Amino acid sequence: MVRLKCGFQAPRKHYVKLKVNGQSLEIDAPAYTPLLWVLREELKLTGTKYGCGIGLCGACTVHIDGQPVRSCIIQINQVQGDIITIEGLAANNEPSADVSVAIFKAWQDVDVPQCGYCQPGMIMAATALLEAKPKATSQELRKSITNICRCGTYTRVLEAIIQAQNTKTSITAAVSTAMESLE
Repeated sequence: MVRLKCGFQAPRKHYVKLKVNGQSLEIDAPAYTPLLWVLREELKLTGTKYGCGIGLCGACTVHIDGQPVRSCIIQINQVQGDIITIEGLAANNEPSADVSVAIFKAWQDVDVPQCGYCQPGMIMAATALLEAKPKATSQELRKSITNICRCGTYTRVLEAIIQAQNTKTSITAAVSTAMESLE
């Protein structure tokens, strides 16, 4: 268990237990501290970005027990479950490793980022979506990805998600075929 003291100065502090990217931590911080600040300022996991601060843009998206959550509006004392950041996803520290690998590859193949600021949140949202709905339609994809991209790369984001979806389906089919041949 790693114990960290948060730099925020407030009269009420207590230890909050969190599990981030597979590591159990105790954070000494006010209970109302946004998860985003703990991730960025205390844990130095700067892939999770600050965008709007009110949970609308999605730049701060992380996974909590596989669900996409806007970390700028959740307080650390409200977190119940394992937190995965973009760094953890990139290290394949999540059950959806095959989905994340397909997403990262598609993001590169399609050349999605322009400035890149929103991309970690977009990738986190896309990975959670494909994990929950592997065969989502393009209409469901458009409706589900609510992150904001100031550069307007939405068509490339959608194209990459569809490519990752098809890649994941191909990988799953290949694994299934290989397993059947072993039986």
